[in-house]
Amino acid sequence: MNASNSPGFLITAARFLAPDVKLFQIHAPRVARKRQAGQFVIVRIHALGERIPLTIADSDPVAGTITIIVQGIGKTTKQLNALNAGDSIPNVVGPLGKPSEIEKFGTCVVIGGGVGTAIAYPTAKALKAAGNRVIAIIGGRNRQLVILEEELRAFADEVIITTDDGSYGEKGLVIDPLQRLLGQIDYVLAIGPIPMMRAVANVTREHKIKTVVSLNPIMVDGTGMCGGCRVSVAGKNQFACVDGPEFDAHQVDFETLTKRNAMYRDMERQSLARHQCQLEGMAH
Repeated sequence: MNASNSPGFLITAARFLAPDVKLFQIHAPRVARKRQAGQFVIVRIHALGERIPLTIADSDPVAGTITIIVQGIGKTTKQLNALNAGDSIPNVVGPLGKPSEIEKFGTCVVIGGGVGTAIAYPTAKALKAAGNRVIAIIGGRNRQLVILEEELRAFADEVIITTDDGSYGEKGLVIDPLQRLLGQIDYVLAIGPIPMMRAVANVTREHKIKTVVSLNPIMVDGTGMCGGCRVSVAGKNQFACVDGPEFDAHQVDFETLTKRNAMYRDMERQSLARHQCQLEGMAH
């Protein structure tokens, strides 16, 4: 974790992978040494800023760096994506959350929807290292939003790509190739938009295939104290930051999760609109 007197965490590299999707390498040696697949950090870009959870996509313990991938959707993520190599981030806390369950399952299908691919990537890599056959299915609305394809091809046994508009790979949704593979799968990890994860869970449930999803609800402190990341799993309240972020997909109450994630959407839109107005005012 960061110390209170830390001067900040240096961004050593930064590049866009897709429109509004940016990869950062950040010098955080203690996090890099400790992190395991599935864990995340909480980042704050200034003293009064919002705390945002971001999955650790990769790490280099020798160089002391961690890799995060950020989709610029709201005010804070857009501010973060405006930073570049040489800039510093004041607060990076982690690694947080439980690591992914890694064992030899057999044939594993890892599904990433949009920026969810960045979250699925480290677990896919760890599953392969554990001796599994790994098939990656990655999707996006169009070709520009398909990320980490080459990185996955470096170790996955097969990579299948889908796009909503058919501009790359197969035209359709990630559940289309999943359904073709049902007879040969032992384990599924799905990470992406809630409707996608819910659809995957519905497909695998009747086949009794172990299926895991990584949840990203509203999160503030990352320690379970605030209660903001409460999710309902198997009829019980759990906290994604300490009990997850990965859960049994067949036990998650996706309807409640969808409602909770929408609670602050209007406030976020207003905050982003104010930020854009300020930027426009500075430009004149």
